[in-house]
Amino acid sequence: MENKRINGNDLIALGYKENHTLGAALKINSKRHGFTRVEMLAKFKSVLENPSAYIADEVFAALANAILGQDVIDASLIALNEDPVTYAIYGESEIETGAKEQMKVAMKLPVTVAGALMPDAHQGYGLPIGGVLATNNAVIPYGVGVDIGCRMALSIFDLPASLLETHTTLLKETVLEHTRFGAGNGYLKHERVDHAVLDNKLFSENHLLASLKDKAWTQLGSSGGGNHFVEFGLVEFSERDELLGIEKGIYLGLLTHSGSRGLGATVAAHYTKLAKSLCQLPYQAQNLAYLDLNTMEGQEYWLAMNLAGDYASACHEVIHNKIKRALGAELLAKIENHHNFAWKEQWNDQEVVVHRKGATPAAAGVMGIIPGSMATPGFLVRGKGELASIQSASHGAGRLMSRTQAIKTLSAIELKNMLADQGITLLGAGMDEAPMAYKDIHTVMASQEDLVAVVAKFSPKIVRMADDGSRED
Repeated sequence: MENKRINGNDLIALGYKENHTLGAALKINSKRHGFTRVEMLAKFKSVLENPSAYIADEVFAALANAILGQDVIDASLIALNEDPVTYAIYGESEIETGAKEQMKVAMKLPVTVAGALMPDAHQGYGLPIGGVLATNNAVIPYGVGVDIGCRMALSIFDLPASLLETHTTLLKETVLEHTRFGAGNGYLKHERVDHAVLDNKLFSENHLLASLKDKAWTQLGSSGGGNHFVEFGLVEFSERDELLGIEKGIYLGLLTHSGSRGLGATVAAHYTKLAKSLCQLPYQAQNLAYLDLNTMEGQEYWLAMNLAGDYASACHEVIHNKIKRALGAELLAKIENHHNFAWKEQWNDQEVVVHRKGATPAAAGVMGIIPGSMATPGFLVRGKGELASIQSASHGAGRLMSRTQAIKTLSAIELKNMLADQGITLLGAGMDEAPMAYKDIHTVMASQEDLVAVVAKFSPKIVRMADDGSRED
């Protein structure tokens, strides 16, 4: 008990408000300064009760001054609504409390119109991953996420699925030759490919984007770290799909998951900082700082976000085209969708800005891909346009445990045996991406039967992921 860290709930129990004074206290506590836990709690209580006595204290002066100036600071903040807007939750029993609490704060924003929490939801920064938020003419950079435009892309080839058994080495070598993974990785100048996305005029009109163009060209056609992947697998249609024109059967498929790389991450960081300076919210909502779309800053971010989304799509296009040419294949169909984005949409007869941070667009008839893990199936789906979910669905299975917890507790032998049993070849990746670190995809899909219809199942067989510990997800 003595070594248990003091957290925000401990300080709130002492009487601290959920504002920047709580942050100041937690910053001091991160070092402990030689005090035991009991002594530190007593100090925090004393400072709160009599801050004037600590304004010159070597350790607690910053906290004391923060408390003394709190009334002035609170008066300058944008107020949250006392009563949060109600929102739909799918698969609630499988969602951690932290994600629900984050969503509750988001529903108090003065610009919030509606919200929904998907069954793969878990805690993130600002808006939870798996959170969907509709706002009135405002965009939240952290509501979009760090990896802007992160997306799924599936190519279904006219090649027999039996190639996964008869030509395993060829497929493995093809993936290794035509993909690059992880933070900082990309292509040398003589290896780069051209793409129309690099001709976007924003690369010359926006100073930040101009500084990122060369990096964007270097990383074009590469994939991030974390849960990003390129994989061959079986695409199984249990019946003919009239809209895609694909007969019942099993096909060879290529599935990719990645985003906008360093370009998107830098855009997200820049405009999040800008939003926080312009939109000063109470402590618990600071990561939900928003930009008004009627302002220059809001329009700048909106255009940069859309460029990052186009760039993410281009990265997938380059990968799929390289591999298609290498195999000499033709496409039967290609489907892609993105998450970590914001769209202007009609909802309940009004135009809103819909943020899907780790959520799949699922308007009526819209195709999407919901992956499981490296050893569990994913699903090609068609949206049902459910109003309560803001026409959205999950973007995957969702994490069951943190990366650190997975690395510390999961068994490498168990993972190896699981992959061997299912005939899966794994190239790269670490224990933080083991299937056991994720929720059960079948439970997740059962929780959103009202949101999407399953069109086909994708079973991974040759999986490549980053093996350098990158966490760009």
